[in-house]
Amino acid sequence: MSEHHHHDHSYGITSLNKAFIIGIVLNAGFVVIEFTAGFWFDSLGLISDAGHNLGDVASLLLAMLAFRLAKVQATPRYTYGYKKSTVLVSLLNAVILLVAVGFIVGESINKLFQPRPVEGDAVAWVAGVGVLINAVTAWLFLKDKEKDLNVKGAYLHMVADALVSVGVMVSGIIIQYTGYYVIDPLIGIGIAVIIVYSTWGLLRDSLRLSMDGVPANTDYKTIEKVIVSTPGVKECHHMHIWALSTTETALTAHIVVEDIRQMEDLKCTLKHRLGNSGIAHATLEFETVGEHCDGCCENNALAD
Repeated sequence: MSEHHHHDHSYGITSLNKAFIIGIVLNAGFVVIEFTAGFWFDSLGLISDAGHNLGDVASLLLAMLAFRLAKVQATPRYTYGYKKSTVLVSLLNAVILLVAVGFIVGESINKLFQPRPVEGDAVAWVAGVGVLINAVTAWLFLKDKEKDLNVKGAYLHMVADALVSVGVMVSGIIIQYTGYYVIDPLIGIGIAVIIVYSTWGLLRDSLRLSMDGVPANTDYKTIEKVIVSTPGVKECHHMHIWALSTTETALTAHIVVEDIRQMEDLKCTLKHRLGNSGIAHATLEFETVGEHCDGCCENNALAD
């Protein structure tokens, strides 16, 4: 006997448009200032950091687009709507940042062997503005960073950028007082390392979700235990857990019950327990003890 159950839990974030817009405007303005200053004072540290910040502007734009697409209603062709776009955007953002790393490292190595004079005080002042801009933008996403992978990515990027700007500012001060121009390309390489470090987790989690893997904040064994520990449930098998978006998780499972007459009560109980465990959508197929489900079910795609 098969029973479909839809449980819509409000895990989505609904008030981030303003944060995205403010963050995009602030960072876009700073990118223009930093690129201009970098070319004017011939600072690779500023240029590479501006390139990274430009990537963050693109990331914020894509994240805002995915945030809005996730709210679009489902259609007969896209029965889950466009929620998966949040996963695709987080993956794209990670790839964009890693590509930027390649350019930064290449330019830094080139300038490491051919150092050129840099105006240290100008670099320090521009980077100081960057610390302020990135810190304010990170603060905009602070309270929602654990609710959505895209928001967490934006927050981590802004925090990393703030730290990078601190490094560029320090290098400008060192250059101003020591004349060690080699510090500039070394900072560029340091920026690349920080980008890779801050992006790796985003790339890993995005790849997992894009391949319908179990989300990082959901433990398969724990969910299974929640189901089988429910009174009246004998066994659970053919269980699949995947992400509908960066904030919503779905599940399908076959539930073996001791008494099929308890099915309706069990459905409500499981609905509540799975909802509390972060499963927003569940499709459950109920079976009696000794009943053999079709072996092809393991290969069938079950949709909510």
